[in-house]
Amino acid sequence: MVRMSAEERRESVIRAATSEFARGGYHGTSTEAIAKRVGVSQPYLFRLFPGKKAIFLAASERCMEDTIRTFAEASEGLEGEEALHAMANAYTKVITERPERLLLQMQMYVAAAAAEAEGDREFGEAVRAGWMRLWDTVHLPLGADVNETTTFMAYGMLINCLVAMGFPPEHRVWEGLYPSARTKGRLEK
Repeated sequence: MVRMSAEERRESVIRAATSEFARGGYHGTSTEAIAKRVGVSQPYLFRLFPGKKAIFLAASERCMEDTIRTFAEASEGLEGEEALHAMANAYTKVITERPERLLLQMQMYVAAAAAEAEGDREFGEAVRAGWMRLWDTVHLPLGADVNETTTFMAYGMLINCLVAMGFPPEHRVWEGLYPSARTKGRLEK
Protein backbone atom coordinates (compact mmCIF):
# COMPACT_ATOMS: atom_id res chain seq x y z
CA MET A 1 0.00 0.00 0.00
CA VAL A 2 1.36 3.41 -1.00
CA ARG A 3 1.41 6.01 1.73
CA MET A 4 -0.14 9.40 0.99
CA SER A 5 1.82 12.58 1.47
CA ALA A 6 0.47 15.31 3.75
CA GLU A 7 -0.54 17.30 0.65
CA GLU A 8 -2.47 14.32 -0.73
CA ARG A 9 -4.18 13.93 2.65
CA ARG A 10 -5.04 17.65 2.63
CA GLU A 11 -6.67 17.15 -0.77
CA SER A 12 -8.59 14.16 0.59
CA VAL A 13 -9.76 16.27 3.52
CA ILE A 14 -10.93 19.07 1.22
CA ARG A 15 -12.91 16.60 -0.93
CA ALA A 16 -14.44 14.95 2.13
CA ALA A 17 -15.20 18.31 3.74
CA THR A 18 -16.90 19.48 0.57
CA SER A 19 -19.30 16.55 0.71
CA GLU A 20 -19.86 16.73 4.46
CA PHE A 21 -20.33 20.51 4.65
CA ALA A 22 -22.56 20.46 1.54
CA ARG A 23 -24.94 18.14 3.36
CA GLY A 24 -24.67 19.37 6.93
CA GLY A 25 -23.52 22.96 6.75
CA TYR A 26 -20.84 24.44 8.95
CA HIS A 27 -22.56 23.99 12.29
CA GLY A 28 -24.11 20.61 11.44
CA THR A 29 -20.87 18.94 10.34
CA SER A 30 -18.39 17.50 12.78
CA THR A 31 -14.68 17.20 12.20
CA GLU A 32 -15.12 13.61 13.35
CA ALA A 33 -17.34 12.93 10.29
CA ILE A 34 -14.74 14.48 7.98
CA ALA A 35 -11.90 12.50 9.56
CA LYS A 36 -13.91 9.31 9.31
CA ARG A 37 -14.70 9.89 5.63
CA VAL A 38 -10.99 10.44 4.92
CA GLY A 39 -9.90 7.54 7.09
CA VAL A 40 -7.72 9.52 9.48
CA SER A 41 -7.91 10.39 13.16
CA GLN A 42 -9.12 13.79 14.33
CA PRO A 43 -5.66 14.61 15.76
CA TYR A 44 -4.16 13.93 12.32
CA LEU A 45 -6.85 16.11 10.72
CA PHE A 46 -5.78 18.96 13.00
CA ARG A 47 -2.15 18.49 11.99
CA LEU A 48 -3.27 19.25 8.43
CA PHE A 49 -5.64 22.13 9.32
CA PRO A 50 -5.67 24.23 12.50
CA GLY A 51 -9.42 23.77 13.02
CA LYS A 52 -12.88 23.27 11.58
CA LYS A 53 -13.08 26.84 10.32
CA ALA A 54 -9.86 26.41 8.32
CA ILE A 55 -11.22 23.19 6.80
CA PHE A 56 -14.48 24.91 5.85
CA LEU A 57 -12.68 27.89 4.33
CA ALA A 58 -10.36 25.58 2.34
CA ALA A 59 -13.35 23.64 0.98
CA SER A 60 -15.13 26.93 0.20
CA GLU A 61 -12.09 28.31 -1.61
CA ARG A 62 -11.81 25.12 -3.67
CA CYS A 63 -15.50 25.25 -4.53
CA MET A 64 -15.21 28.82 -5.78
CA GLU A 65 -11.98 28.14 -7.67
CA ASP A 66 -13.56 25.12 -9.38
CA THR A 67 -16.58 27.21 -10.37
CA ILE A 68 -14.36 30.04 -11.62
CA ARG A 69 -12.33 27.56 -13.68
CA THR A 70 -15.55 26.11 -15.13
CA PHE A 71 -16.65 29.56 -16.33
CA ALA A 72 -13.20 30.56 -17.58
CA GLU A 73 -12.74 27.37 -19.59
CA ALA A 74 -16.26 27.51 -21.02
CA SER A 75 -15.94 31.13 -22.14
CA GLU A 76 -12.37 30.95 -23.43
CA GLY A 77 -12.20 32.72 -26.81
CA LEU A 78 -15.91 33.63 -26.68
CA GLU A 79 -17.77 36.79 -25.84
CA GLY A 80 -21.27 38.11 -25.45
CA GLU A 81 -24.16 35.73 -26.08
CA GLU A 82 -21.86 32.86 -27.07
CA ALA A 83 -19.94 33.16 -23.80
CA LEU A 84 -23.16 33.47 -21.80
CA HIS A 85 -24.62 30.24 -23.19
CA ALA A 86 -21.32 28.37 -22.97
CA MET A 87 -20.94 29.31 -19.30
CA ALA A 88 -24.59 28.52 -18.54
CA ASN A 89 -24.28 25.10 -20.20
CA ALA A 90 -21.04 24.36 -18.36
CA TYR A 91 -22.49 25.36 -15.00
CA THR A 92 -25.71 23.38 -15.34
CA LYS A 93 -23.59 20.37 -16.33
CA VAL A 94 -21.39 20.78 -13.26
CA ILE A 95 -24.25 21.13 -10.80
CA THR A 96 -25.99 18.07 -12.18
CA GLU A 97 -22.80 15.99 -12.08
CA ARG A 98 -21.38 17.47 -8.85
CA PRO A 99 -24.37 18.66 -6.78
CA GLU A 100 -22.16 18.94 -3.69
CA ARG A 101 -20.52 21.97 -5.32
CA LEU A 102 -23.88 23.70 -5.60
CA LEU A 103 -24.89 22.75 -2.07
CA LEU A 104 -21.58 23.89 -0.60
CA GLN A 105 -22.04 27.26 -2.30
CA MET A 106 -25.41 27.62 -0.59
CA GLN A 107 -23.87 26.58 2.75
CA MET A 108 -21.08 29.13 2.28
CA TYR A 109 -23.54 32.00 2.06
CA VAL A 110 -25.45 30.82 5.14
CA ALA A 111 -22.23 30.27 7.14
CA ALA A 112 -20.97 33.74 6.22
CA ALA A 113 -24.18 35.39 7.38
CA ALA A 114 -24.31 33.36 10.61
CA ALA A 115 -20.66 34.08 11.40
CA GLU A 116 -21.05 37.79 10.78
CA ALA A 117 -24.11 37.86 13.04
CA GLU A 118 -21.80 36.46 15.73
CA GLY A 119 -19.14 39.12 15.02
CA ASP A 120 -16.81 36.94 12.91
CA ARG A 121 -16.09 38.73 9.62
CA GLU A 122 -13.51 36.24 8.27
CA PHE A 123 -16.10 33.93 6.73
CA GLY A 124 -17.87 36.77 4.97
CA GLU A 125 -14.66 38.33 3.71
CA ALA A 126 -13.51 35.02 2.22
CA VAL A 127 -16.89 34.27 0.62
CA ARG A 128 -17.22 37.80 -0.79
CA ALA A 129 -13.68 37.67 -2.19
CA GLY A 130 -14.55 34.40 -3.94
CA TRP A 131 -17.78 35.88 -5.26
CA MET A 132 -15.90 38.87 -6.68
CA ARG A 133 -13.41 36.59 -8.45
CA LEU A 134 -16.38 34.71 -9.87
CA TRP A 135 -18.03 37.99 -10.92
CA ASP A 136 -14.86 39.19 -12.63
CA THR A 137 -14.46 35.87 -14.44
CA VAL A 138 -17.87 36.19 -16.12
CA HIS A 139 -17.86 39.98 -16.44
CA LEU A 140 -15.29 40.30 -19.26
CA PRO A 141 -16.69 37.57 -21.54
CA LEU A 142 -20.09 39.23 -21.16
CA GLY A 143 -18.66 42.42 -22.64
CA ALA A 144 -17.89 43.99 -19.24
CA ASP A 145 -21.58 44.90 -19.16
CA VAL A 146 -22.76 45.27 -15.56
CA ASN A 147 -26.37 44.51 -16.45
CA GLU A 148 -25.46 41.34 -18.37
CA THR A 149 -23.20 40.17 -15.54
CA THR A 150 -25.85 40.91 -12.93
CA THR A 151 -28.49 39.05 -14.93
CA PHE A 152 -26.19 36.07 -15.47
CA MET A 153 -25.31 35.86 -11.78
CA ALA A 154 -28.96 36.31 -10.79
CA TYR A 155 -29.97 33.45 -13.06
CA GLY A 156 -27.21 31.35 -11.51
CA MET A 157 -28.47 32.01 -8.00
CA LEU A 158 -32.02 31.23 -9.08
CA ILE A 159 -30.82 27.96 -10.59
CA ASN A 160 -28.93 27.19 -7.37
CA CYS A 161 -32.07 27.76 -5.32
CA LEU A 162 -34.36 25.75 -7.61
CA VAL A 163 -31.98 22.80 -7.73
CA ALA A 164 -31.31 22.96 -3.98
CA MET A 165 -35.06 22.92 -3.31
CA GLY A 166 -35.46 19.90 -5.58
CA PHE A 167 -37.67 21.33 -8.31
CA PRO A 168 -37.75 18.71 -11.07
CA PRO A 169 -36.53 19.82 -14.51
CA GLU A 170 -40.01 19.66 -16.02
CA HIS A 171 -41.55 21.94 -13.38
CA ARG A 172 -43.05 25.21 -14.64
CA VAL A 173 -40.62 27.31 -12.53
CA TRP A 174 -37.90 26.55 -15.11
CA GLU A 175 -39.88 27.92 -18.09
CA GLY A 176 -38.70 31.53 -17.75
CA LEU A 177 -35.00 30.66 -17.91
CA TYR A 178 -33.10 30.93 -21.16
CA PRO A 179 -32.65 27.46 -22.68
CA SER A 180 -28.98 26.99 -21.79
CA ALA A 181 -29.76 27.77 -18.15
CA ARG A 182 -32.43 25.09 -17.87
CA THR A 183 -31.57 21.80 -16.27
CA LYS A 184 -34.29 19.93 -18.18
CA GLY A 185 -32.88 16.70 -19.47
CA ARG A 186 -29.74 17.12 -17.36
CA LEU A 187 -30.99 16.14 -13.92
CA GLU A 188 -31.38 12.45 -13.36
CA LYS A 189 -33.60 11.41 -10.49
